[in-house]
Amino acid sequence: MNPELYLADLEAKPAALTALADSLDAADPFAALPGGIERVLFLGMGSSRYAAGVAALRLRAAGVSAHAEYASAAASYPPDPRTLVVPISATGGSRETLDALARYTGGASPVAALTNTPGSALTAGADLVVPLLAGPEEGGVACRTFQHTLALLLALESRLTGSGRDVAALVRRAAEATADLLDRRDDWLPLTLELLDGPHGVYALAPAERLSSAQQSALMVREGPRRAADACETGDWAHVDVYLTKTLDYRALLYPGSRYDEQAMDWVRQRGSTVISVGADVKDTAAVIRYAHDTDPDVALLTETLVAELVAAYWWAAQ
Repeated sequence: MNPELYLADLEAKPAALTALADSLDAADPFAALPGGIERVLFLGMGSSRYAAGVAALRLRAAGVSAHAEYASAAASYPPDPRTLVVPISATGGSRETLDALARYTGGASPVAALTNTPGSALTAGADLVVPLLAGPEEGGVACRTFQHTLALLLALESRLTGSGRDVAALVRRAAEATADLLDRRDDWLPLTLELLDGPHGVYALAPAERLSSAQQSALMVREGPRRAADACETGDWAHVDVYLTKTLDYRALLYPGSRYDEQAMDWVRQRGSTVISVGADVKDTAAVIRYAHDTDPDVALLTETLVAELVAAYWWAAQ
C-alpha cells in the first residue's frame, strides 16, 4: 500500500470511467444472462458488499427479489437454477467469497462474477465473467474498483428490470463530476481537511439508497491513514449515533438526500457538531462541497466518495 500511488489511482478515475462508458456503449456485459431468474444473491466482503447492498435495495424497489450477503455467512439462500448468484471481488481471490461461491457452482445456480482480475479464482466456476475494467490499482486500495462495481451493478439492474437505462451516459456524467472535484480540489479540500481533523475520528452519513458512500468513506479513512472512522444511515443515525455528539468532538461528512437530513441536523445544531455537506446545500453545515451534476442522485452514488478518498490520501501522505 502506497499513499502516492493511491492518489494517482484517484486521479485516474475520470479516464477509467470514460473507458468503462465506451465499453458499455459497445455491448451489454450482462447480455448472456439466462432467462427465468427469480432472485439475485450478491456475495462479497468490504467495499464489494457495500456496493452490492445498494444494488440489492434498488432491485427490491423495482420488484426483483435480491439480497446482498456477507460472503462469510455460514449459509444463505440454497442453490437454485432460478437464483442468479453474483460474487464480487476486485482481486478475484477473496477467501470468503470463494468459499461462499463453492455452494453455487457446478450448475447449481447461474453465476455472474464481477472482478478486476480476469482469470482469477473467482472466474473458475462462473457462467459469466464481467470485468470491472478499472485498471490496476497501484496504491493497493480498492477505489476505482468500488466505483466501477457500482456502475456495472446499475447495468445489471437495467438488464434485469428492462428499464433500458442509458448507463453509459450516466457513467460519463460521473466521469465529468469526478474530474470536476479533482480539478477544483484546491478550492474545497484544504478546509475539509481542517474541519475533519478532530481527536475522535471521522463519521459519514448517507441515505439508505446511497449507504455505500458512507461505508466506503469510512473505510478509506481507516485503510489509508488508519484513523478511526464509521458510517451510519441518516435515518438510523438518530437511533444509534446521535449519542456520540454529546461526548465527542463529532465531525462528519453528510451525503444529503434522506428525508431525515433535517432530523440529524437538528441534533447537530443543538450539540455544536461539525458537519460538511457533500453535493447539496444544507443549512448550518460547516462547509458545502458541490460538484458537476450533483443534483442527480445516481451521479452522486458514483462520485461522492471521492471527497473522503482524497481526504484519506492527503492525511495518509502527510504521515
